[in-house]
Amino acid sequence: MKQRMMGLGALMISLSLGAAATPVTLTPAAEARVQTPFAALVPQPKAATFPNGTLPLSGLGVRVVGSAPELGWAARDLRAEWQTRLGLTLGDAAAGARGIVIGTLADAELAARAKAAGLTPGGAEAYALWVDDGGAFVVGADARGAYLGAQTLRQLLTPAGLRYARITDAPALRQRVAMIYLDQYSRGVNDALIPMLAALKYNAVLVMSNYVQWDTAKAGGFAHPGGASKAEAKRVAELARSYGLEVIPLIETLSHVGWMFYGGKNLDLRQDPDSQNLWAYDTLNPATYDRVILPVLKEAVEVFGPKVIHLGHDEVRNRDRFPARENGKAVGFETLFVNDVVKLHDYLKGLGVGSMIWHDTAFADAVIGTLPARLPKDLQVAYWNYAPGNSFGMLDTIQKLGFPTFGASWSDPGNAEGHAQAAARIGAQGMIQTRWTGYFGNPSIWDGNADQGTPFVRAAGAFWNPAAPPVKDAELRYRDLYQPTPYRAESGATVDLSPVVTRALADEDGSGWIGKGRDIDLRNLRGGVQRLGAYLFDVRGAVMPRGSRASVKALPERATVDLNRKARALAFLHVTGWPAATNREKVGQYEIEYADGSRVTQPLEYGRHIRAWTDTAPTSMIPAPGWNGVTGEGLNVAVPVLEWVNPRPDQVIRSVTLVSAGGNANPALLGLTVLGD
Repeated sequence: MKQRMMGLGALMISLSLGAAATPVTLTPAAEARVQTPFAALVPQPKAATFPNGTLPLSGLGVRVVGSAPELGWAARDLRAEWQTRLGLTLGDAAAGARGIVIGTLADAELAARAKAAGLTPGGAEAYALWVDDGGAFVVGADARGAYLGAQTLRQLLTPAGLRYARITDAPALRQRVAMIYLDQYSRGVNDALIPMLAALKYNAVLVMSNYVQWDTAKAGGFAHPGGASKAEAKRVAELARSYGLEVIPLIETLSHVGWMFYGGKNLDLRQDPDSQNLWAYDTLNPATYDRVILPVLKEAVEVFGPKVIHLGHDEVRNRDRFPARENGKAVGFETLFVNDVVKLHDYLKGLGVGSMIWHDTAFADAVIGTLPARLPKDLQVAYWNYAPGNSFGMLDTIQKLGFPTFGASWSDPGNAEGHAQAAARIGAQGMIQTRWTGYFGNPSIWDGNADQGTPFVRAAGAFWNPAAPPVKDAELRYRDLYQPTPYRAESGATVDLSPVVTRALADEDGSGWIGKGRDIDLRNLRGGVQRLGAYLFDVRGAVMPRGSRASVKALPERATVDLNRKARALAFLHVTGWPAATNREKVGQYEIEYADGSRVTQPLEYGRHIRAWTDTAPTSMIPAPGWNGVTGEGLNVAVPVLEWVNPRPDQVIRSVTLVSAGGNANPALLGLTVLGD
């Protein structure tokens, strides 16, 4: 029932648009915010059915059959899931009790159970999984398969129990690699990314390691203060391996070598003496290898203990003249390139480590007829192509030339999906999901370059099962996997803002929304109470304050909500009418005033806390996904949710004011929900 009451603790607010306060009704909501399990599995298994039923949580424990480390990791991850999602402890299974059993076909009893269930797994990393009234069983063809099966079982957890399921599964690609960075922010970011990548069934990480503070770099004066320490690099490698991820360091050599010139050091080793970009090194100067490159590679082998090191070697001639020196010109580019690759490859091979390079320079049209034939055939080659679609013929060409071949994808929708299909079709070694968020910007994978985090989810689905449909809710899943949320409901109240709406979402005559007519409006965001993402909102229109555009210049500068109640948080469903000129431009703010007269301010930085309704790239995960749709003319649009967490939940909030900065990107509030009793 809606109530119309004023005063402390009441379910009423008033909102003022530069005039008298207008009463606005709140409706209590038992599930104002609720995080629920996803229905679909990612990656999608090759064969899965879900009979009706749920295995109750009561009395469930876990039992590991076997001694392989991966089986212990599987139990660890399940226990963490129980604790995070439900706040419960998953103990050991009691003898003879119904529980969760994890093992492999090496155990005769489990092999017989799987056979009886008609779910025998076959092949590397394969697993069978079934949940019924007899318990939950994860049986791997090998220990790695059992670990991956446990990641699927985690997704079957609900507050009521484990969903019944019958699954047999195996990967289409042998190696499924995701790219991470090492820098001074590594600990916080990689500690979230690594478990997430394991849950998505990646089995390797490509670790950008240029700026690790190698002893060689410290002694030579070119260690960057923003680089990760060797101890941190070793810790990340050990953490990755404890989640079943092979570690492949990426140390860019020949090109992209600004790291070795940091602080103005090693300038005598530049390939181009006139270079202002410090891009490539001189392959004919023995000091290049003796002073810098080989000692760094040796340290990397000691720190990471890798099977393979990625040596870069891409875009070699993109900036510097190469060759630039007269002695290099006499030798010629192709020989300079080949000799460098062979030197590093042979050095690493002597240490028991393989080598990988990017494809573009070695397999360019001008040299593909001659250069590849001079390279070692055990050299792994990663073919990067960041376009959507299915035109990946070079992948097949490189493989037919005799090299172990990887595809490499990036962020555009359709890129990882199409590339993985091509890689699976030719039997490539695997796929790499790249991430180019820049050096010393690790936190941007959550806030700033989050649109390069979301593709980790899409690529995971494609690398494991290229035949499956694309993942539709990758943004929601990325946010939830990186920062897992308990499965619980939180009460609160939705706000009916209709008495103070300044713009209709549907523009029938050019006077609604942003004044562009019915084909460019938000009419497809239906009105009324509805769940948008995890939040319940009552959508009635837009409270849109002033902006610099002609159609919104006459609107009020601010809107004030007289709340007069406590809250754990406030959820704002909001967008801007148009994009800002620059990222992180301040386009407005929320001013929160407490009953004692004190205030706090929540700035609205474009791209970080709010974005235009037509700007669908989620560069920051600070706002949660809300509504996604299309306009009448088919333009994709989105409205995110900013959850403001109250630093003083024990204090009464008197009012909340939305203030517009008056610029091009004027904010618009479409929904407000109070969280907490």
